[in-house]
Amino acid sequence: MSCHPDRERPLDGDIDPQEMVSSRKNTVFVDGVILNGPTTDARAGEKFVEEACRLIMEEVVLKATDINEKVCEWRPPEQLKQLLDLELRDTGEPHQRLLELCQDVIRYSVKTNHPRFFNQLYAGLDYYSLVARFMTEALNPSVYTYEVSPVFLLVEEAVLKKMIEFIGWKEGDGIFNPGGSVSNMYAMNLARYKYCPDIKEKGLSGLPRLILFTSAECHYSMKKAASFLGIGTENACFVETDGRGKMIPEELERQVWQAKKEGAAPFLVCATSGTTVLGAFDPLDEIADICERHGLWLHVDASWGGSALMSRKHRKLLHGIHRADSVAWNPHKMLMAGIQCCAFLVKDKSDLLKKCYSAKASYLFQQDKFYDVSYDTGDKSIQCSRRPDAFKFWMTWKALGTLGLEEKVNRALALSRYLVEEIKKREGFKLLMEPEYANVCFWYIPPSLREMEEGPEFWAKLHLVEDINCMMPRL
Repeated sequence: MSCHPDRERPLDGDIDPQEMVSSRKNTVFVDGVILNGPTTDARAGEKFVEEACRLIMEEVVLKATDINEKVCEWRPPEQLKQLLDLELRDTGEPHQRLLELCQDVIRYSVKTNHPRFFNQLYAGLDYYSLVARFMTEALNPSVYTYEVSPVFLLVEEAVLKKMIEFIGWKEGDGIFNPGGSVSNMYAMNLARYKYCPDIKEKGLSGLPRLILFTSAECHYSMKKAASFLGIGTENACFVETDGRGKMIPEELERQVWQAKKEGAAPFLVCATSGTTVLGAFDPLDEIADICERHGLWLHVDASWGGSALMSRKHRKLLHGIHRADSVAWNPHKMLMAGIQCCAFLVKDKSDLLKKCYSAKASYLFQQDKFYDVSYDTGDKSIQCSRRPDAFKFWMTWKALGTLGLEEKVNRALALSRYLVEEIKKREGFKLLMEPEYANVCFWYIPPSLREMEEGPEFWAKLHLVEDINCMMPRL
């Protein structure tokens, strides 16, 4: 059923330019182009959107929880290239053909909402976040000035304020950005700017050899950020961890002293709350003590583990996070806010973000506007165009409330405990360690190795089996 019964016409019906010209008396031509006529057939476009939305609803949303559906209709790359019509042509294609292409895209894509889709850090469908994404895609806003994005800037402000409250800061600042990796880059650059404000104008040439410290189990984005920012990967010191994957504070302090002895300039420590593989939480209080003694910026990469702050039962995992100077927290992971939804939060309230990143583009951030220009947040971002990612999280939070978000965290960790107990009961499964968070690390021991004594040969063969398994598609 069409939303516009009085507008029925073929989906791929085109407007004849000559017909359009003849119906207008004051047609404007420039270089042979009609300027005061429609560029597309609005009626056909609306119909296409309607049909495509129906397809998405039927094939993605309604089938999301159907266990009988496949997670993915897997095909190898070269075969998939033959099945998909990927060629871009000189002329447009009819809408019916485009809908067929949409169907193919859905068919051969991984259904991340499927009950049997298992990813390390995200899965599932939050309906409220999905609706928020539909709205923002349709509105197509860019969050840099209040005049072009009034609602979404206020939403972002409200969400950041609440997240800051859960960290335990009395006040703070922050911004949503395209991922935890970018949040870590923000932190590294901001810490360097705080250490040496002249770098913004004078660049790297006058700086001492800057050194940063992070866990050996940290996210790989720390190494990428060191490379990207010109600090150098050799100046990123990876601190040894204990058997559970936690940074060893004594080893951190030893490395800080060693760097100073060598004439280098330590400026940043990145602790991790929820490492990617083991789900480990670094001891934040002890690390914060070291940072205070040496005057180092403390950043906590809580991209994965930050959501535990929503749970009164599990927030103790991040004890001491209120002492951090900055925090990365990704609601698109455990809280299912929809990729991407990542916040970078800063304790400083002296406009440090803006001082570091502002370029004072006068054509965009005029100071004599008809409203409070402090709401023009674009000048504290490394981006210009920016998506309203906070809106997805806001909509979910409004729908579920804080208690509903807490339940998501508690349920995820309860499921991990259930999995641990099941692993212990089953022959051929070896639990690596009791989990601290939602990460459950285990080995599957194939029958051919179960009677074999654990030693170099056993582990070599087991690794070989696992490598082969990892290369097999999960269908």
